[in-house]
Amino acid sequence: MQDRVPYEFAVIRVVPKVEREEFMNIGVILYSKRKKYLGIKYYVDDSKLKAFSEKIDVDLIKNYLHAWELVCKGGKEGGPIGQQEMAVRFRWLSAPRSTIIQSSSIHPGICTDPEKVLQDLFELYVL
Repeated sequence: MQDRVPYEFAVIRVVPKVEREEFMNIGVILYSKRKKYLGIKYYVDDSKLKAFSEKIDVDLIKNYLHAWELVCKGGKEGGPIGQQEMAVRFRWLSAPRSTIIQSSSIHPGICTDPEKVLQDLFELYVL
């Protein structure tokens, strides 16, 4: 039997009008300490997002998500947060915030392959 390990994930959401609390799922972030894995997968459907809120700056959303991707990868390109240990980066990315890009509560699970689970969760919550 393969090594089953715990993981945590959060769904990434765009909240165009924070005061209305309406959101659209656009990605998933997954962390597994034992597998030393932190990954993010996202997709921004420009037309769907514009239909949700015509005033939203889609390019800005994509730039922020790219920055989140750099933080996940770690290193200097991810800025000061990107240089932190993996657990700190995950906690920072999944922390509650009242901005246009938010994440859900953190959910746990058990897996053997965090990359496959990330893809499965992405398909379930985003696509």
